[in-house]
Amino acid sequence: MDYRSRHSFHIPVMGLAYTIDTPVKVARFGISSVISIVEDRLVEMMRKHYYPTINCEYRPITTHEEDYRAKRITDYLNLVNTIVQSQVEKMKKAAFETGSEIVKYFEMLPDNSLVKEMYRKMINASNPAVKEKLETFLRSQIIPGSIDVNIMTKVDREHHNKQGNLLEDGSDAVAALRGYANSNLANSSVVFSAGMNPRLYNYLGSCRQFEPDRNGTFTKKVIIKVSDYRSALIQGKYLAKKGVWVSEFRIESGLNCGGHAFATDGYLLGPILEEFKSNRQELIETLFGIYKETWQKKGNEEIKYVPKTIFSVQGGIGTYEEDELLRSRYNLESTGWGTPFLLVPEATTVDEDTLKLLCNAKKEDVVLSNNSPLGVRFHYLKGTSADKEKLLRIVKGRPGSPCTEKHLAFNTEFTNEPICTASFKYQKLKTAQLQSLNLPEDEFKTKLNEVLSKECLCIGLSNSAAINYNQSFVKTLNAVTICPGPNISNFSRPVSLQKMADHIYGRTDIINNLDRPHMFIAELHLYIDYFREQLEKEISEGNYWKMKKYYISFYKNLRAGIDYYTHLDGIANENKNQFIKALNFASIELDFLNYQYVIWND
Repeated sequence: MDYRSRHSFHIPVMGLAYTIDTPVKVARFGISSVISIVEDRLVEMMRKHYYPTINCEYRPITTHEEDYRAKRITDYLNLVNTIVQSQVEKMKKAAFETGSEIVKYFEMLPDNSLVKEMYRKMINASNPAVKEKLETFLRSQIIPGSIDVNIMTKVDREHHNKQGNLLEDGSDAVAALRGYANSNLANSSVVFSAGMNPRLYNYLGSCRQFEPDRNGTFTKKVIIKVSDYRSALIQGKYLAKKGVWVSEFRIESGLNCGGHAFATDGYLLGPILEEFKSNRQELIETLFGIYKETWQKKGNEEIKYVPKTIFSVQGGIGTYEEDELLRSRYNLESTGWGTPFLLVPEATTVDEDTLKLLCNAKKEDVVLSNNSPLGVRFHYLKGTSADKEKLLRIVKGRPGSPCTEKHLAFNTEFTNEPICTASFKYQKLKTAQLQSLNLPEDEFKTKLNEVLSKECLCIGLSNSAAINYNQSFVKTLNAVTICPGPNISNFSRPVSLQKMADHIYGRTDIINNLDRPHMFIAELHLYIDYFREQLEKEISEGNYWKMKKYYISFYKNLRAGIDYYTHLDGIANENKNQFIKALNFASIELDFLNYQYVIWND
């Protein structure tokens, strides 16, 4: 995110297609957003779509070209940048009149913005000369939101040449990083999610595009998405030793988020943010000491000033009050609003049928599934075309999906070459193995369901863009998967970009669920449900006693989180009683689990 960003929120990456062109839609209004660059076929499809919109010839980058994956990504990011810069220049020349984009730019800004204050003065100015002077000043203050990219570190399949030799620096994540590094994006960041990847981080250390200039300014910055302080410290140190500075730590709820969910060991978001707040300066100083030493060992001039690091949060935010609490209490520079933006066609790319499903989604329609071939829990909206297609294939006796993209092909249980657990091939082999084991019927059904639940995400998370733009992604495969967070059940209708900005800044309210729990309470219940599920699973498989210490720790962390929230300042007075009441109910629920499973005796 650009440190000068005019907005206090950003739009995180969502799926593959849902934010693939979000900067084209929102960056000119000063809103930062994140593109997924993991799926190069989707990137190539978007190149084909957008080149004609700027009256330029589309020239395919085929899979026969050397380093085609990185080249596709570089060119697409350059294309997006060109479009956004053109949009901004056009906006700067627009008239300040009702309905114009330049008016929309300033109207959407937060009310406490100094630029917004100047805009109000311009509107109310009666002197034509003063008004013109203010208009000129305001045009100079139009700053686009940053065009950021996301690389999921776990999606890093290796590639070989025609002779079967491993391609050096040719893995998916490394090639994607190279594609970003070679782009002409400036004041931009790469967001690394899903944990540490030494191969990727080692390559990052060799990319000079992430080094500061003589003024200590970074053209391209690094953001690490983390779910706790320990992860930030470990990854930050590793990168500092490689001479890479982390410009932002993006803290995400372990469970109250969309897409892949990386649950903590019972640590809740509030206490995690408190730890970051308490140790913020120590973290920065620790990383700077390592970074400075590495920098000098490389023969560079001494760095005298600590580079700026900001902290942001995302996951389940739904109201202005929650947003304000997060930024004011925990000193956070930005908040991520993801799932609600799936209902903003001006910002995200969601096909019409899926948009209707999202609008009608109830709490029970979003499940923390085992559908991802990565083996990581995955928030999933039931009833999508991909969900129906998967069930139909099972009924027909041919479960699984064609595996055309192979980004998640990591399993070698039955084959020498890695295959995807959502593929026809794997599910056929695994089903045959289960049938040969003569398991008790209940156990067989449970294990079979785990196998058949896996779903192709490469295509399912890309198809929405193909449908919206009437493009061909993978022929005959048109099903859509979408992965909103549980927060989607609190929003029920499509809204404009301006309406969503007004909601975020407290100028209007679009929440449809009057009984919506506070985001901290919602996350707490998600963790209690997750805890119960894990306990039942381990007991049924006879592993509970082996994991006893872990579950005691998990229970204690949840209990500590409840105690922390009981004494939390910053909850609006009109909501405080309801918040405490919800905490008490959660506490009773957790105590009942302890009573059921004798987890811990104080």
